[in-house]
Amino acid sequence: MLTEFNPFLTVAAEGLSWGVVVAGLLLALLPWLDRNSGARVIPVVLVLGLTVRYAFWRVTETLPVHGDYLDLALGVLFLTLEIGAMISGTIAYVTLSRTTNRTPEVDAHLPALMAMERHPLVDVFICTYNEEETILERTIMGATGMNYPNYRVWVLDDGRRAWLRELADRLGCNYLDRPDNKGAKAGNINHALRHMATLPERPEFVSVLDADFVPNANFLSRTMSLFHAHDVGIVQTPQHFINQDPIQSNLRAGDLWPDEQRLFFDVIQPSKDAWGQSICCGTSSVVRVAALDRLGGFPTDSVTEDYLLTIRFKRMGYRTVYLNERLSLGLAPEGLREYVTQRGRWCLGFMQIIRGPDGPLKFGNGLSIADRISLVDSFLYWSVGYMFRIACLFIPILYLVFDIQAVDASFEDGLSHFLPYYVSQVAVIAWISGGRVLPVLTDVSQLLAAREILGSVFVGLFRPKGHKFAVTAKGGDRSKVIVQWKLIAIISTILVLNVGGVLLMFMNRNTTLLESSAVALFWTWYNMVMLMTAIACCVEQPRYRLSERLPCVEPVRIRVGDLVKDTMSIDISIDGIRFAGRLPAPVGAPVTVTFGGRDFPGTIIRKSATDTAVKLLENTDLRTLMVRKVYSGMYLPTFDRARPTRLATRVAKRIME
Repeated sequence: MLTEFNPFLTVAAEGLSWGVVVAGLLLALLPWLDRNSGARVIPVVLVLGLTVRYAFWRVTETLPVHGDYLDLALGVLFLTLEIGAMISGTIAYVTLSRTTNRTPEVDAHLPALMAMERHPLVDVFICTYNEEETILERTIMGATGMNYPNYRVWVLDDGRRAWLRELADRLGCNYLDRPDNKGAKAGNINHALRHMATLPERPEFVSVLDADFVPNANFLSRTMSLFHAHDVGIVQTPQHFINQDPIQSNLRAGDLWPDEQRLFFDVIQPSKDAWGQSICCGTSSVVRVAALDRLGGFPTDSVTEDYLLTIRFKRMGYRTVYLNERLSLGLAPEGLREYVTQRGRWCLGFMQIIRGPDGPLKFGNGLSIADRISLVDSFLYWSVGYMFRIACLFIPILYLVFDIQAVDASFEDGLSHFLPYYVSQVAVIAWISGGRVLPVLTDVSQLLAAREILGSVFVGLFRPKGHKFAVTAKGGDRSKVIVQWKLIAIISTILVLNVGGVLLMFMNRNTTLLESSAVALFWTWYNMVMLMTAIACCVEQPRYRLSERLPCVEPVRIRVGDLVKDTMSIDISIDGIRFAGRLPAPVGAPVTVTFGGRDFPGTIIRKSATDTAVKLLENTDLRTLMVRKVYSGMYLPTFDRARPTRLATRVAKRIME
């Protein structure tokens, strides 16, 4: 056998044995289990057992106790970060061992809600500061088309724009501004609540929408069905996006990889809900006004007022429940800078909560043990998790370049202990998430935001007050390539150090692959793949379309002069439609497209041998119908799972460009 002549392969084979056993066990077990049932506890227990095994080995056998003090100090620091990350992972896996589905509950209570003689009044708040008219127009058009019998729509304009007042009046909703921007978004909502209190009819519930989130027709009727329980203070729904996030777009992988938020909203939030730990995420939520009255309005002492609202409600005995249905569509951050800024704000707001009276270590504040554990988990994720991710980039470099050894482990021991732990983590989270997680891209997303996140951690902990709300910019000109040179320079420097470390190792003939150098080598290769992928993400691809195009296969009728043609649509946007077949008419010719029982006039803008594209003419009523149709959620493809092989090929091509 080959291993008899190659000592390295012999060691590798021995070390791989445990990993092969675990992989085989998971391959045999997972296909037979229902991940939406209590059976998900079984693989979670396996993961936790292997985590304990790995952690015990790391603590007892891998510290460089026989090296110098620098090795030991660095080893202890790195081990501390890793143990913190493992604690966070353990809490996360315990949380993921359960899940909820509130759709049957909604279906059971919806008939009674709709049959009520008097429906509770809901005021829908569209919060805006500096968004463009096209974005706000879509949100207002969607919000004014819901099928709940008793609601009002309010545009809360913190930008005090005359054109927005006119737009709100034209589209049939209310407009409200205020003289200042005190308290940012939370202050804007509180100002509106005080105004509502002066009206002849005061709302019993308020719904909060960000300026770019368009609700579908069923949004209020579905969410209001869950307020049958009087201790429900907030009903939160997921955030779905009509566009690709920067990582999807810049890697050209939107059809193979879900947006980063799908794991949180599709998997983690339902699991948190099962433990009574789901959180308010601001937009696309409904809040009980009586609870807000008791609290005194939305809290303003954190830039993540939504999360803090959940905690304050908990202290008053109100629950936040989660309805995992696609009931609104919004815009993901369109650029990498906006993506990073948004996550930095989330982190800063959470650290402000940790430092305040609602923190997990503030005993006597009314939080349960489960609440405190959930807060600790989030703290570890934002702080230790990101620090550990950065440390993983530099530990192998320090060893290969400077001979500083933070982990004292042979290649065989490294494989036999780390590989089963790692394989089980990857396989089980992929199974629970329905294929929404791939390690490299998860690490890439963390790396891209790490500098902003870690800065927010320290600022939020040591200077928690006096920070402005950083609005995530939406819209604008995205038609040019944008290169994030500063971020590329930082990542490229780390990549050069990794490459230099590998070269130095191979140039050193005294280095043996049977010791720690082999562990560092494979570790470094993984980091190099991640770093190159991150650099590709920093070259932002142009986005030429002003509105997203979604696949749509429906019967349509086309009229051009006396010609009538029945065909099938291919895709739609709020501005146009593309259908199968070639029309005997030139580009620019007027046409009438009939679908969904309505006629839409337009002009031909593009033709090919197999299809024709039509731009619809501007008309407020017809545009409103198109917005409600496109943003209904029925055309946005449902992501089933990532395609790792095809994704790897796509990313490799992107890196080589």
